[in-house]
Amino acid sequence: MGNVSAIFRRELASYFSTPVAYVFIVIFLALASGLTFMLGSFYESRQADLSIFFFFQPWLYLFLVPALSMRLWAEERKSGSIELLMTLPVTVPRAVVGKFLAAWAFIGLTLALTFPIWLTVNYLGNPDNGVIVASYIGSLMMAGAFLSVGACMSSITRNQVIAFVLTVAVCFVLLFSGYPLVLYWFSGWAPPAIVDAIAATSFLTHFNSIIKGVIDFRDIVYFAVMIGGGLVANVIILDLKKAD
Repeated sequence: MGNVSAIFRRELASYFSTPVAYVFIVIFLALASGLTFMLGSFYESRQADLSIFFFFQPWLYLFLVPALSMRLWAEERKSGSIELLMTLPVTVPRAVVGKFLAAWAFIGLTLALTFPIWLTVNYLGNPDNGVIVASYIGSLMMAGAFLSVGACMSSITRNQVIAFVLTVAVCFVLLFSGYPLVLYWFSGWAPPAIVDAIAATSFLTHFNSIIKGVIDFRDIVYFAVMIGGGLVANVIILDLKKAD
């Protein structure tokens, strides 16, 4: 765990040593606020909850998380610094976990900076804060799932733009896998059991369940499995591409 901790600190510090962290935080907070108060008509809804705020979270993550994750491994491979990293006394799984946790912690910090919206809704009314806490947990778990996919896509290529496009495409499918937009392509030929299995992989279905205020163990397990699966795939891809 010492190696994981070292990589975690190195990666987290690297975000704030460049404008990347500040640009990401400003854009995320600006979009989250704008979508909630303007497009979502937060004040006009006259509801003391943050359902509108969390409604837009998947759409923010769909584009902003890939923008953050595309540099995780693509930049390392393009610059050649991945060779230096692999010569250090650290295994590939530990490097993958360390870089992932640093990016996830950064997203968590950015999400925590939206607390003024929480304060605002408590000032205007008496919301169910338990539901809000559950929604924040669900949002962070979903961000982790997006990030694990992004890290996996970033390890496939040296080109950050390609990594971004691949991540957006895969995450889009995972968002809507429980909806007719995606199921239409499988319902005509796949057995019902396969169609149901594909529908069960939808990020939106599990996230919408959590933001209702009920943290179902199955939803937490789903996001944990998605995160774990993405990291395992990340390790496998890096091992296969060591010779590149």
